[in-house]
Amino acid sequence: MPLLERSALAELRREWRAAGKTVVFTNGCFDLLHPGHIRLFEAARRHGDILVVAVNGDDCVRRLKGDTRPILPAVERAATLDALAAVDAVTVFDEDTPCELLEVLLPDVLIKGSDWSHWIAGREIVEEAGGQVFPIPVEPGYSTTDLVQMILDRNP
Repeated sequence: MPLLERSALAELRREWRAAGKTVVFTNGCFDLLHPGHIRLFEAARRHGDILVVAVNGDDCVRRLKGDTRPILPAVERAATLDALAAVDAVTVFDEDTPCELLEVLLPDVLIKGSDWSHWIAGREIVEEAGGQVFPIPVEPGYSTTDLVQMILDRNP
């Protein structure tokens, strides 16, 4: 499925709801895809029928991670995620949090890596709409920031 604009995703959500599908949502920068991300998507997918992944836009990633990120533009990160079997739909959001998108989508399940379990943006939105929120254990040894640093260290 191609990268979806918010309005197209909202229309699909109505169709999925009418069909009785459980929609799972997760979000992140996903700058360099690694096995920890793949395992997160696979675990998230087990919580429902449809997995929607929202990718932080480029300006948002710069605000969160600094001027050297993202490494890949949002369109390329989204295309990579769209190619994964566990992922059904991909969108990009430019706000600092996915809350505006969550208000439109109202997924049945919100998933976030447990490294963010202290604060899961949009938790209240999903729970107030009757949905569930689950932190998924993070795969030890995998971090995009650490991978970037390892590459830099190996290539001074």
